[in-house]
Amino acid sequence: MKVKLAKSAGFCMGVRRAMEIVLAEVNKNNTSSIYTFGPLIHNSQVLELLESKGVKVLEDMGQARGGKVIIRAHGIPPQTRGMLRESGAEIIDATCPKVARVQAIIRYYTSKGYQGIIVGDADHPEVIGLKGYGGDRAHVVSGESDLSHLPRDKRLFVVAQTTQNARRYEAIVRKIKESRPDAIIFDTICDATHQRQEEVKTLAQQVDAIVVVGGFHSGNTQRLTEIARSTGKPAFHVETPKDLKPHQLQKMDTVGVTAGASTPNWLIKEVVREIERIKGKRDTLLTRFLNRAVKSVVLSNLAAAAGACSLSYAANRLLDIPSSIFYPAITFLYIYAMHVLNRFLDRTASAYNEPERAAFLRSHGKALAVVGGLSTLCAMVLSLKIGVKTFLALLLISVLGILYSMPIVPKGLLPWGRYTKIKDIPGSKTLSEALAWAAVIVFIPLLNGYGSPAEAVIPVGLAVFLLAYIRAALFDIFQIQGDLIAGSETLPIVLGEKRTLSLLKALVIMTAMLFVLGGILHILGPLSYLMLIPVVTLALCLLAYARGWLLPGIAFEALVEANFLLFGLLAAAWVNL
Repeated sequence: MKVKLAKSAGFCMGVRRAMEIVLAEVNKNNTSSIYTFGPLIHNSQVLELLESKGVKVLEDMGQARGGKVIIRAHGIPPQTRGMLRESGAEIIDATCPKVARVQAIIRYYTSKGYQGIIVGDADHPEVIGLKGYGGDRAHVVSGESDLSHLPRDKRLFVVAQTTQNARRYEAIVRKIKESRPDAIIFDTICDATHQRQEEVKTLAQQVDAIVVVGGFHSGNTQRLTEIARSTGKPAFHVETPKDLKPHQLQKMDTVGVTAGASTPNWLIKEVVREIERIKGKRDTLLTRFLNRAVKSVVLSNLAAAAGACSLSYAANRLLDIPSSIFYPAITFLYIYAMHVLNRFLDRTASAYNEPERAAFLRSHGKALAVVGGLSTLCAMVLSLKIGVKTFLALLLISVLGILYSMPIVPKGLLPWGRYTKIKDIPGSKTLSEALAWAAVIVFIPLLNGYGSPAEAVIPVGLAVFLLAYIRAALFDIFQIQGDLIAGSETLPIVLGEKRTLSLLKALVIMTAMLFVLGGILHILGPLSYLMLIPVVTLALCLLAYARGWLLPGIAFEALVEANFLLFGLLAAAWVNL
């Protein structure tokens, strides 16, 4: 079954920000109790996850004393905020900035004597909070029938609940304007909400049915389902993959998937995976076989190992190391073994970042463990065949690779006791992976005494390091949600997604300059110019993600790995010219 995933599916900015704030507090490992004022979001799976991490919903102001209370994205009335302060709690404000803007509008205009009209659901937490900023000068309107009760002799301004249906809001505003043309109208519907709603209409034209993923009690998800059904295409609201009914979809060819603003990425991925398993009306044995083959190669880490092997071959050619299958083979075996091992040691993050990979690991775990162990053994045998120095160097970086995810400092021994493993150090994941690639690809071959000049080794080693760093950091961006849940402080979590993308763009330019200067200065030879092609295609992958042209997933991961295969293919073509 083909699946088209909406670009805007999943957490909106406000919800993502609130989740990050909560998880950041959890990961600080302090002794304070952590509460959220009301359920953080309308998604039972996320709430269960937070509860398992000790985050409780505040039920009584007396509980808050001495603890931390996180105000959720919906916001709260100012009166409630005052009561929290009086209770002795530490307040952490995770109110969505878009909601805070509406609060500010209401507070300002009601203080000037205006009567406020809030278009929304009266019992929704956001609307309750908004009304608190206007008191008896704020009136909630949920439909056109409520307009007969508007104050006649007061100046009006109109705002909307940020997740309101745009068309419904426009209809109510038109009705208000008919009788009160002087009313001040504010467009306060969140851009993300509007974009999500408009995207559903566009998506409906490209698919046979639409599946909306999100909590059954989530207002914005319910409105998204209403809009999907209004397009005339079959639309199904599901909360988890268990809610899917295959018999309703098996007659379809392509299914569109979107999700509410409170739906986490891992849940969307699980639903997509379940839909893809359903046999569509145009699916053939060949297409299903090819899809499974590509997925297996990526999920088993064979694609990563093959890319590293190919990059190793290209590096050997750039450094004029005599042609040998040994070094690329050692690279393949080492990278494969280390990736498999660290997947086993990092199952918590994988369960949320990559549900499909986690499921693959559960199904084929024993086989992968055996093959990973054999890969390590074969790499050691090959290195010993080359020389003792090579064997000892590979043994050293293998031990370091194993130690990366294992506790090496007892808890409480150091003042920064939360860092008991190398992987606990902020940003270490990306750096460690890039250093390992550079060591096995560039520096191990040099131990055999080929004597490549330093002016060639430095640019090639740095280029390999930068390429591996870009690859690892890009994949880390895809996995922010799961890494936050697992408490991993990866580069995108430390710097933020936008800064990380900016850094990666700068590193791509730096890598390209290394190859250009290597050719111009006759350090690397003409082959260095050819290496610019995969650097450019890798840059295009970054651009495609940043612009939203391609979404994270197996296909995108395979495309990124293909750039590394291209290095070796171009080097082989150059040698055989």
